[in-house]
Parts: sequence; C-alpha cells; structure tokens
Amino acid sequence: MYPYYEPDWSVLPPENNRRFNPAFNMATIRQAFTEAVERVRMPTPTRLRDLIRQIRAARTAAEERAVVNKECAYIRSTFREEDSVWRCRNIAKLLYIHMLGYPAHFGQLECLKLTASTRFTDKRIGYLGAMLLLDERQDVHLLITNCLKNDLNSSTQFVVGLALCTLGAIASPEMARDLASEVERLMKSPNTYIRKKATLCAFRVIRRVPELMEIFLPATRSLLSEKNHGILITGVTLITEMCENSADTLLHFKKIVPNLVRILKNLILGGYSPEHDVSGVSDPFLQVKILRLLRILGHNDVDASEAMNDILAQVATNTETSKNVGNTILYETVLSIMDIRSEGGLRVLAVNILGRFLLNSDKNIRYVALNTLLRTVHADTSAVQRHRTTILECLKDPDVSIRRRAMELSFALINAQNIRTMTKELLLFLEKADPEFKAQCSSGMILAAERYSPNARWHLDTQLSVLIAAGNYVRDDVVSSTIQLVSSSPVAEQTYITNRFWESLQVANHCEDKQPLLQVAVWAIGEYGDLFMYGPNEDEFERPNESDLIAMFHKFLTSAQVSITSKQYALVSLAKLSTRLQNCVEEIQALITSFGSHLNVDLQQRGVEFTQLFGTYKNLRPPLLEKMPPMQISRISSQNGESSGSYDDNSPDLIENGIGIGDEQLGKESNMNTMGDNTNILLDLLGGTDLTSPTATDLSNSVAVQRKNSKNANETSNNQAILDLLDLDISASTTTNTATNMNNVLGLDLSGSLSTSIPTTTATNGNDLSSIMSLSGNGLGGGGATVSGSGLLGSNSILAQPGNGLISDLGSPVANVTPPTSNNAAVPQGPTLTVLDKNDLLVQLVPVRNSDCLQIFMTTTNNSTNTLEQYVFQAAVPKVFTLQMLSPSGSVLPPGGIITQEMRVVSTSNAILRMRLRISYFVDGQPVVEQTEVTGFPDATPE
Repeated sequence: MYPYYEPDWSVLPPENNRRFNPAFNMATIRQAFTEAVERVRMPTPTRLRDLIRQIRAARTAAEERAVVNKECAYIRSTFREEDSVWRCRNIAKLLYIHMLGYPAHFGQLECLKLTASTRFTDKRIGYLGAMLLLDERQDVHLLITNCLKNDLNSSTQFVVGLALCTLGAIASPEMARDLASEVERLMKSPNTYIRKKATLCAFRVIRRVPELMEIFLPATRSLLSEKNHGILITGVTLITEMCENSADTLLHFKKIVPNLVRILKNLILGGYSPEHDVSGVSDPFLQVKILRLLRILGHNDVDASEAMNDILAQVATNTETSKNVGNTILYETVLSIMDIRSEGGLRVLAVNILGRFLLNSDKNIRYVALNTLLRTVHADTSAVQRHRTTILECLKDPDVSIRRRAMELSFALINAQNIRTMTKELLLFLEKADPEFKAQCSSGMILAAERYSPNARWHLDTQLSVLIAAGNYVRDDVVSSTIQLVSSSPVAEQTYITNRFWESLQVANHCEDKQPLLQVAVWAIGEYGDLFMYGPNEDEFERPNESDLIAMFHKFLTSAQVSITSKQYALVSLAKLSTRLQNCVEEIQALITSFGSHLNVDLQQRGVEFTQLFGTYKNLRPPLLEKMPPMQISRISSQNGESSGSYDDNSPDLIENGIGIGDEQLGKESNMNTMGDNTNILLDLLGGTDLTSPTATDLSNSVAVQRKNSKNANETSNNQAILDLLDLDISASTTTNTATNMNNVLGLDLSGSLSTSIPTTTATNGNDLSSIMSLSGNGLGGGGATVSGSGLLGSNSILAQPGNGLISDLGSPVANVTPPTSNNAAVPQGPTLTVLDKNDLLVQLVPVRNSDCLQIFMTTTNNSTNTLEQYVFQAAVPKVFTLQMLSPSGSVLPPGGIITQEMRVVSTSNAILRMRLRISYFVDGQPVVEQTEVTGFPDATPE
C-alpha cells in the first residue's frame, strides 16, 4: 500500500510518510465534528417529496397555506443561521413553493451562494433557482455575472452548460454585453455539447440585444457544415433570428441557400436514421426549421426562390401524410411556397395540399388548412376556388372555430361569377348560425352584394333576405346600406321593394324579432308611400288600404316590444305619409299629436314639432317632408379586384344625401360659390326658393317692412314663413349684392352673440354655417359662454325644444344684427389694443365709448410682401353682450394694404367684456387661421 513500510511509521521522513498528514487530518476532523454538531443541534429538514405529499394531502386552501407558511418559516430560519448543510434541499423546496404561486423572493441570495459552490448538485439547484427567482428587474442578478464568467471557463462541460442556460434565461443587456465574447468563444469549442449550448445562448443574447449580432456572425456560418443535428438545428435557429432582425444580415445569408437545400435534400433522401427518425420521418424538427429559414431567405427574391423550387416540390411530394409529423412538414412547405416567388404549378400543389387537409378527420388540421387558405387566398384565387365546395361544407362543422374560418374564407372567395351560388349558401348558414355569427355574416353579405350584385332587383332581394335572416343581430351599417340602396334604385324597383317590405311585416314576430327590418320597411313605406299605394302594380302585389296602413303604424307605435329607435323611424315615416296619402290625414295628425306627451323626450319632441306642421306651419309640411334625393355611397376601392372579398370592412360608409356637406368640402366649395349660396342651402333644406331669384331679391329688399303682412301662398310666402319661423331679418347690404352671406343675415350667435360679416363683392372662405360652427369648443375662458349648438330658433319658439328635432340641430341662436349702411368706417383717435402682430400682419382695435353702445374699430394692416386673399374677421362675446358687426372695407390685403371694420357692443349687465377673435385668410393658396382673446375694453353698458 505504501512505498515504504516500517513498523514504526513515525521514523520515516515527512516526504515519504503518506500515512499521516497532521494539517490535513486536523482540518478533516474539525469539519466532520462541526457537521456532526450541526446535525445534532438542528433536526433534519423535511425532504422535498415529503413536502409535496403534505401539500397534496391538504383538503382545503387554508390547510395548504398553513403547510406552506410553516415550511417557509423553517426555511427562513435556516437561511438566517447560515445552514450550509441543507441549503440545497431548502432551495429545492422553495422552488416548488414558488411554482405553486407563493412568494419565494427571500431565497434569491441563497441561490447565489449555491452557484458559487464547488459541488455540481449545488450549482444545478442554484442556477435553477436563479433562472426562476431572478430577472433583470432585480439588482441581485448583477451579482451573478462574475460567477457565470468563472463557470463559463470551467473544465466540466455540464457546469459550462448550466452557466450558458442561465445566461440565456436571465441575461440583461449589460450582462449580455459583458459575456458576449465568452459565448462567442464557446461557439468555436470542439465539444459539440458546449457548442450547441453556446449557440442557443447566442440566440437569446441577440434577441435581447440585437446590436451584438456582429460578434456572432463569423462563428455562425460554420455551424451549417456540422454533422451533428443538434448543432445544425441550433445554427438554423440562430441564423433565422439574425435574418429577421437585420436586412443587411439577411442579404449576407442569401448565399447559404444552396447549403440549406443540400441539408434538406439529405434529410429527405438519406434513408432511415434511427437516431433521428420520428414516425418514419427523418428529423422533422430540423426540416421545419430549414423550411422556415428558406421562406425568409426567398421572400421577394427571384434567384433564391428559383434555387429552392425543386427541393420544395420534392418535400411536398415525398412526405408521408398519414401521421401528424408529415402534416407538419407539409404545412411549413405550403407556407414557404406561398411566401416566395414560386412557380404557378408549385402554388397549385400547395393549395391542393391544403385541400387534402380539409378532408382530414382531425379538426385541428382542418382549422389550420382554413386559416392558411384565408391567408393565401389572394396569392392564387383560382386554385382555391377549386375547393369551394369543401369550404362550404365546413360551414356545417360542429366546431365553432372551423365555422368562423370557413365563413371568412367563403366571403374571400366571392366574385362576380359565383355571387348567386355563394349568397344562397351563406343565407342558409345565416339562418341557422349562432347569434355570434349573425352580425358578422350579415355585414359581409351586404358588402359582397354591393361589390358583385348582377342587377338591382337581385341586390334588393338579397338585402331583404339578410334583414330577415339576421333579425335583431344586424349591425347599423346594414340598415344604412339598405336605405341607401333603395333611395338610389329606379322607381320601379322602389315600388317593388316597398311592397316586399310590406309583405315581410305581415309575418308574425317580424316586428319584435327583426327591428332593423322594421326600421327599413317603415322608412321605405313613408318615403315611397305614393308609389306603394297608387303606383303601377306590375308584380301584382296585394296592397292594403289607407286605414290598414295607418292601423299597422298605430300597432308599431303603441307596442311595448318595439324599440325607441324603430318608433322614431315610424313616427317620421308617418309624418311623411301625411303628404303621400290622399286621405287619412286627420288620423295621422291625431296619432302624431298623441306623442306630444310621450315619456320619451325624443319622441315627445318629434310629436310636438310634427304637430306644428299640421297647424301654424302646414304650408311648410310638403316641402319639408318631400322625398329625399338619392343618396350616394363612397367606399375605398379594393386593391385586389374580384379577389378582395374580405367582408370585414370596418371603414364607415360615407353617405351623401345632397345637402350634408363636410367641413373640408364646404370650405372648398365656399371659395367658388357666391355669398347667397349659403342662404340657399338653408332655404332649400326648409323647402324655400333661391334667394338669387328675382322674387327672392324683392323679398330680401322689402322683408324688413312687409314682414308681418306677408301672407301669400306662393313660393315667396314660403320663404317668408321660414324666416318668420326662424325669427330672421334679411336685408341687402348694397344694391349690387343679390343676397347677404348667411352668417351676416342671421347674425349667428354661437357664443351668446357671435356675428361675422363678409365683404359683399367677393366669395368667402369658411364663413358659412359649417365653418362658423367649427368655433364650437373654443369657449371663452373664465366662465364665459362657449359656442353652443342649440338651434337656429328663438328661445320662445316651440320648435326650439332640446333634442334632435327637425330644425333645432341646424345651427345656433340668432342675434339681432342691423345690416350695415357703409363699408368704410373712419377710425377715430383713441387708445389702441393690439390684437395680433404675427407674420407681418398687424390687427388693432380702437374702442370708443358712446351713449348707447361701445364702438370698436378694427384695423388690419398687411406689412408683408404677399397679397392676403379672402380675409375674414370673426368675433364672439359672452351671452350678456350683444354684438353687431358691420361690413369690412374689403377682403383682399395687398402689400401695405389696410382693411377696416366697425363693431358695436351693448351690455345688459356690468360684466367685463372679453372678446374671442378668429382671423382667417389665404396666402399663396394656403389657408391660415389665427385665434386670440382680447380684454381691456371700456364699459359697454349704455348710459
């Protein structure tokens, strides 16, 4: 046993005496003694398996919490006493407790202590605890960097693997930058185990810090020449991540396409390999990874796509489809074919593979096929159309997800050739579909019918069928779309569909269960009641008499099961029928009058307002309730032609009824129209005539004198009645102007008293109803009045009730404004208030106190070298003030030019005058708008 043997071993020299080493033996004895004492002093902790058994034996959550809390208290006590003997076991139990959802953060430092241990079992638990309990939000994780660096240089491959796994799991950007060079060095290690782990760690580091990609590029290229499949799959994963994050790297790796094709070909044709075989397929995981990388490299690249066309065809034809493994590879192959610049025949092959998936008994494979077809239908619509029958069969599948995807794909397949067949199948599906499908399906069918309807009558019949099949689940866009379609149809089709609507209302429960149908039906009957009752009956519909029609409306309006919205439609429709029917006007009036005391405020207001049209203002009823002009619908055109049948179009319909004008359109048109056009819009809306006509001109010149005595029944009296209704006063500012701008005529009081005056010789920009209303929301600060939209009616008018009545939404209260007598105001001397001094435009106000009002003279000076056109000055004051604005001296400001204008303000209280100003003009064709607020005026109270 020993090189030297002596009976008395103590006489041997120390270098030959291996039997006794005093220093070594004393340290060992001391350590053994200390551990023995510790074991005696502290009882042996519970083993992990026993803790699991206790927790599973707990019958209630309270018992489980008691067991966990007791064990956590014991573990804390051992941590405080620096128990190194059972630290590994305690951390293992703590990790299990953490997996159950209980707090375990107090074990973070103990995990760090375990990672610094020399024992592999301690390191394994320590690194596992670090990956579970630490993240980059914790400062403690920075302490592990040095330990990781030491273990990355370990001579034991498993310790290096632990360190690499931990670094990939919890690496922060700072830690990744510190250790990236170590990972790159390990990627070149001769040990395949370490090289595989280092490649995976590099993948995680690049995902966290993409700018470190360049460090790993040299070592990455060589990974594809390895024979080991583990290194190959990790290398392909790393290259895929690089290509997805950087376009430059993507170009760099374009050259590896032949290598990938070679590897994939070897996998397919290499024969049986027991080490990598999965259900008869050689390493399907590596094949899937390579196919995905080929898809990325071949996207929009003709050369790369050409290089991989053959191998994709081989994979698609040689892969076994009886097992899920083969289906997985085929699925990735289809995605790659559809995403690269592949040949037409290859695309047809890919679609046929998906068609075979649709016949599979596995619902997951069918769902994947439908989802993929939906994503690729625009790439080759004709190939997908071959499987239309199979797709329609999927609408009957019991699985809700498959039905949803089949419905979406069916809408994508609709074109002008199959619209009739597809609509028939989808209507059958809509009738039996679950409520969650009805809204989506009905909207999709409406959009498809709008795109591809063969004729107007088929389109109308389809809309009606959708309303009947979908019932109350129809979206609002379907109602508006149907109304638009009916209004824009020929007269014969309007008569036909109105009769069809009437027939549909005779079916039991259609009124309660199909409210959208009721709304469209009563709208059509009210709008085209004359055609419905007295027009030609080419289709030989059975028509009701007027009493039956009124009785049906009475049933709708008094039914508790009819919604408020439907009653609003019916009430307006009934009012229109009073001008369409030849008899029964008294019955209609009585029914409408009964709503004057309805509990619903909106219906009550409609009843009150419509009642006025049967009494004092009965001469206004025909023009106000005449037929609406055909509405035009505008949609964003599809970019894919017929194959654009995606039904889920969330863009709203832009319906224009001939009088609704948007702000931008109004601003553009006002540059081309005269000032009288704005007045004509309102009178046209209310059934009046054009003010630019001779009769209207005479009216505008004499209305101030003859206003109370004008009772004629001609068109002039209609205009006069409208002006009486609105309590307006119109006068011509000059003999050369045919009509004053609407805001100058009405003196629109948007903030108690807001008035705008426009030069009489030029067109205006933005100085009409819509533009003035754009000031809403720019309220005066500090308790001042804001711009309101309470109607164009006087406060004492019965039509000025709150809500959305016929006339109360047209504008704002009207101020009393006296027409100007002169365009040039002499600016007196006095204190000057500088309102605006910007872009070489100087606007000043000179207030002058008079006995009856406060006169304010505005002066605008153009100090620039550009000509300012269409200059408009607008002002608003609080409600306690009355503002009158005279016409300005002009609307064009040449360089050095001046425009003057006079304003008169009267106060009914001792409030302080604050004025909000809005100045707009055009310079070099570009609009400029400035807004400001000015104070410091003298008292405006009359003396």
